[in-house]
Amino acid sequence: MATTKRTSTPLPIIHRHAAGIDIGSTFHVVAVPPGRDEEPVRTFRSFTCDLHRLADWLGSVGITTIAMESTSIYWVPVYEILEARGFEVFLVNARDAKNVPGRKTDVNDAQWIQQLHEYGLLRGSFRPQERIAALRAYLRHRERLVEYGASHVQHMQKSLMQMNLQLHHVVSDITGATGMKIIRAIVGGERSATILAEFRDVRCKASPESIREALTGNYRPEHVFALRQAVELYDLYQAKIHDCDVEIERTLATLNEERPVPTAPLPKPRTRSHPKNEPDFEIRSALYTLVGGIDLTQIHGLGPYAVLRLVGECGTDMTRWPTAKHFTSWLTLAPGCKISGGKVLSSRTRRSANRATALLRLCAVTVGKTATALGAFFRRLAARAGKSKAVTATARKIAVLFYNALRHGASYVDPGANYYEERFRRRTLDNLRRRADALGFKLVAANPAAEGVS
Repeated sequence: MATTKRTSTPLPIIHRHAAGIDIGSTFHVVAVPPGRDEEPVRTFRSFTCDLHRLADWLGSVGITTIAMESTSIYWVPVYEILEARGFEVFLVNARDAKNVPGRKTDVNDAQWIQQLHEYGLLRGSFRPQERIAALRAYLRHRERLVEYGASHVQHMQKSLMQMNLQLHHVVSDITGATGMKIIRAIVGGERSATILAEFRDVRCKASPESIREALTGNYRPEHVFALRQAVELYDLYQAKIHDCDVEIERTLATLNEERPVPTAPLPKPRTRSHPKNEPDFEIRSALYTLVGGIDLTQIHGLGPYAVLRLVGECGTDMTRWPTAKHFTSWLTLAPGCKISGGKVLSSRTRRSANRATALLRLCAVTVGKTATALGAFFRRLAARAGKSKAVTATARKIAVLFYNALRHGASYVDPGANYYEERFRRRTLDNLRRRADALGFKLVAANPAAEGVS
């Protein structure tokens, strides 16, 4: 039996002027195509002057596009310097380049990255434009400051408990108006429960008698000292958060300088509440101009600060994702697709450290408690498939609404809490009618006036 000879076709070169960089903490290994230089693989230290020498060398050998792995945060200065010098930089996920065994040295890694990039086999990770990236850096730093401040709130509560001051049992938040007045008075030397109870705010639900009983404690000097330092550190972080808010407001103003002011007025807010730990300045008006006259806060579950953080993570240009399915896949909110032999092995969503995904999941949990269409969807799916899947599915719906609003200018109108319930009821009736017809029966409504089913 004659055998046909298989001929191998070489891969086409997509990026002819490509280089690869293996990022390290103290030095970086750079590889260019063979023949571009007598020494196609070079090592540069991570100092700034060496990074500029790296950029000079790449420019001298005709390199226009560069791929590098996102190793910790060591890639950040390299990326920013090369991007500022006019190179097209691809930030690559390490899992896309390390699936071939046998490459155990930095030189081999750099050459392998260069070869893969030359053939167009590497995908660049998403990174927003420079000004949005600056906004994202401020927002991420602010989140970290809030976390640090929260740890000192726990220290305050621990010190109060050690003195048997049950303040957290009579006020909903010890950092609220009533709680902080009482704590500052204790730090200032006040020990009388009657006087401390007089600091009760008129909006506090607990009675003065309950607060007085909760503030009769055992004031030991070491515990008061720990409370004093926790209050000082908490105040310090609140001041730093305020400074960060000033920078965020300034960055938003800079971003809106080149954008036209929307002709349509800003819609009325859905709610006038101001959640704690949100910036003090007006976010909605700045966001309204930034995204081109679209009020994203009309989407249930998305408050002004949540929208600001989403814009910081995803940017305002949704053309980076061709469809909403691409966007939700990037967010790892779309089902997985592991198929072998025509059999679905797994459809679980991938694990991800995407901050936008974590924020959308939090928004999904919040909207699940509301009397809205998204809330009804969350509750119905949670009862059927569990809360974990309901959170993922609702987060995906919010992401699609966010994408369509930015990409196509679609406005969100809540169809009502009964929307999904009515749709589920109609689908159930249709299924019952089809089964009855298949078995030769006729479905008749018990109350024809309420439901016209024949």
